[in-house]
Amino acid sequence: MRPALTGDFSGDLLALRGAAILGVNPPVFDFAFFDLWAKPLGLLYLLEALRERGNAVALLDCLYEAPLRERSFGRRIPQSRIVAKPAPYAAVPRHYRHFGLSDEAFAGHLRSMRRPDVILVTSAMTYWYPGVFWAIERLRVRFPGVPIYLGGIYARLCPDHAARCGAHFIQTEFFPVPASRPALDLYDSPRYGLAMTSFGCPFHCSYCASSRLWPRWRRRPVGEVVDEIAFQLALPGVESVAFYDDALLMDKEEHFYPLCRALERFPAVTFHTPNGLHVREIDGPCAAVLRRAGFRTLRLSFEGLDAVVDRAGSAKVSTDDFEAALAHLRRAGYGGDELETYLLLGLPGQEVEAVRRSIGYVRSLGAKVKLAEFSPIPGTPLFDEACRLVPELAVEPLLQNNSVYAPYVAASISPEELQSLKDLARGRSSCR
Repeated sequence: MRPALTGDFSGDLLALRGAAILGVNPPVFDFAFFDLWAKPLGLLYLLEALRERGNAVALLDCLYEAPLRERSFGRRIPQSRIVAKPAPYAAVPRHYRHFGLSDEAFAGHLRSMRRPDVILVTSAMTYWYPGVFWAIERLRVRFPGVPIYLGGIYARLCPDHAARCGAHFIQTEFFPVPASRPALDLYDSPRYGLAMTSFGCPFHCSYCASSRLWPRWRRRPVGEVVDEIAFQLALPGVESVAFYDDALLMDKEEHFYPLCRALERFPAVTFHTPNGLHVREIDGPCAAVLRRAGFRTLRLSFEGLDAVVDRAGSAKVSTDDFEAALAHLRRAGYGGDELETYLLLGLPGQEVEAVRRSIGYVRSLGAKVKLAEFSPIPGTPLFDEACRLVPELAVEPLLQNNSVYAPYVAASISPEELQSLKDLARGRSSCR
C-alpha cells in the first residue's frame, strides 16, 4: 500500500459537482468515551458545502449509529466492547474498548449504500487513530478504487503518522469553513445542535493546538450564526445547542450579547458551553444575559492555582476573577451543580499537592470540579517539553492519551494519587 499524498486538497474537493460523497466518522478505540455534545463538526460543514455545489452527500457516524442509552440533553453513550490493547498500553490495568459500530454493523451499513465517488473520513484525537485505520481498511475493501480523503485533527497534527492509514489523500493544511451551517439533517432524529460563533482562539496557551489548527481567530457574523442555529432547531427532536467556541465571550458587548438577544426567540431551547468560558469576562450583566438566553451547562475555565498552570494558560484568569464570576452567576440564578470548573491535571512540572489545593479551593466556593487531564498535543510548546522527557511521544500518538500520559507514560503521578484526586474532586474525600 502506497503512503497517502499529503497537502491541501480543499480546492479539488470543492470543485466536485454531481458526485456521490460519503462522509465517515470512525469509531473510537480508548479506555473511555464521553459524549460532550460530540459531533464531527468540520465534516458536517464540508458535506453541506459539497451538497450546495450539487453533490449527493451521505453520512455514516459510527458513534451515533450505535447508541446504548441517552444522557441528559440528548447526548448518547455508544455501545462498546472490550478489545485487545495495543502494545503501548500493555502495562495499563484497564480495559481497552471499541466504542461505536461493530465490524458486522459497519459492513451492513456499507452494503446498504450506493457506491460513492469519493469518501471523506474525519479524525479527532491523535490517540484515536486506531479507529481511523479500522474504518479506512474496511472502506477500501468494500469500495475498491474509490478515493479516500482523511481530514480532521489527527490528520493535521500527525501527518507523517496518518500517511500510513490507508487513505489516498491527507488534508494537512488549514481548510477554511466553506459553508454557513453544518449538515446536521444527515442524522436521523438528532437531539442537539452545534454552533461556533468564531474559529480559532485569540489566546496562545502552551498546552492547546487551537492556533495551529486555525491560523487566525475569525469571528462569524451574528446573523449567520443565528440562521445556523435556527436551521438546526427546525429539525425534529433538537432541543439543545452546544457552543464549541474557544473564546465565546470575547468582545461580548459587540458580539455575544446581540447573539443572545436573537436567541431569546427560542425560549424552550437550552444552550451549553462544553469548551469552557473565560471567567474574566463574566460580570453581572454577562451572567444575567447567559441565564436569560437559556445557557444551562456552564463549564468555567479556571485551570488551577499554581504557577505552572498560570504560565501554561497565558495567565488569563485570577482567583479574584473566578470568585467574582461565581458570585455574579449565583445572583443570576445558577446553582452550584450548574457551575462546573475545569482544573488542569498532569502538566509537566505540576505538583500533585498543587492540584489538591486547587480542588479544595474550588469546592470551598461551592462549585463543581471537572478535572481535565493533560494530553501532550503535537505542535504545542508543552508537547516539545514532554518529548524531552519521553521522546517516544513524537512517533507514537497512543502515548498522547490523557487517560494514560501522567500516570503511565510520564509517571509524574501514581495511579493511586490520580484516583485520590478524582475522589476529592467528586467530594468523596477531604483535603489533606
